[in-house]
Amino acid sequence: MSLVPAFEIGIWNVWIFMVSSLIPVIFLFMPLVSRGQKEGTAFTASFSKMQKNAFSSTQLIFFILIIYSIFVPLKLGTVWFYVGLPVFLMGFIPYAMLAVNFVTTPLDKPVTRGIYRYSRHPMYLTMFLMLLGAGIASASWIFLLLSVVDIILPTLFVEAEERYCLDKYGDAYREYMNRTPRWLGIPKS
Repeated sequence: MSLVPAFEIGIWNVWIFMVSSLIPVIFLFMPLVSRGQKEGTAFTASFSKMQKNAFSSTQLIFFILIIYSIFVPLKLGTVWFYVGLPVFLMGFIPYAMLAVNFVTTPLDKPVTRGIYRYSRHPMYLTMFLMLLGAGIASASWIFLLLSVVDIILPTLFVEAEERYCLDKYGDAYREYMNRTPRWLGIPKS
């Protein structure tokens, strides 16, 4: 693994992983936008300045990773690729299921089905596994470092997300919070 990998545009670059990670996002947000759900500004309105910065930084880093992925080749036929691909798939498959759960839940109810029964924020873990797998499959330290930063930042604004959901869904979300841990694998106290 080199600090700075060879940059080359090619068919077998990390962009394949990144584009496939966008497919659930397209199916997740496009139906909501088409049904009149334009809540982006309402969602971040309750964020503090630090939380808004963390949220914006997360989006910026993900955008940088998408652009960077165009130039970083996958290490096909190496241990890096054969370790990275299953890690990516361990994140991608549940991430796709999250998108289905999100889209099929009525707009006036919180998402509590599927993996959301075990964690209030499973999308961050699944996205991290996808980014981690892509970084390993490309043997890129830069990609791995940005992936780690991209998973740490959401810990700064998840409380504001939950406040937003409490305001939007009320007691239904409060009951959900009482029975479901914030992070997967960390039991409720």
